[in-house]
Amino acid sequence: MYQNVSQSAVILVVIASYVLFAIPLYVMGKKIGTGNAWFAFVPILNTVLMLEIAGKDLWWFLLLLVPCVNIVIMVIVWMGIAEAMDKPDWLGLLMLIPGVNVVLPFYLAFG
Repeated sequence: MYQNVSQSAVILVVIASYVLFAIPLYVMGKKIGTGNAWFAFVPILNTVLMLEIAGKDLWWFLLLLVPCVNIVIMVIVWMGIAEAMDKPDWLGLLMLIPGVNVVLPFYLAFG
C-alpha cells in the first residue's frame, strides 16, 4: 500500500515539475512571437521551441542527443534564449547551477 502512495507522489512531483518548466517556456514563446508556443507542453517539441527561441537551427537537436556534448549545447541554447529575452547571455551559464536552473526560466520569462 505504501509503495503505491510513494509512486503516486513521485508521479505528481514529476508532472508538477514538467508543468512548472513548461509555463515560462510557453510565455517566452509568446513573447518572441513563435506560432508554436504550445510546443512548451509537449515532450521533445519543447526542445524544438527552445531552439526556435534561441535562434538555432533544428539540426542542433541532434547535438543534444550526444552525451557530454549536450551539456555544452544546452548552455549555448540557454545563452541564446537569454539574449532573445533581452537579458545578458551569460545567464545561460547559470543553468549549470542546481537550484538556480529552476528559477532562471521564470526570470527570463517574467523579468
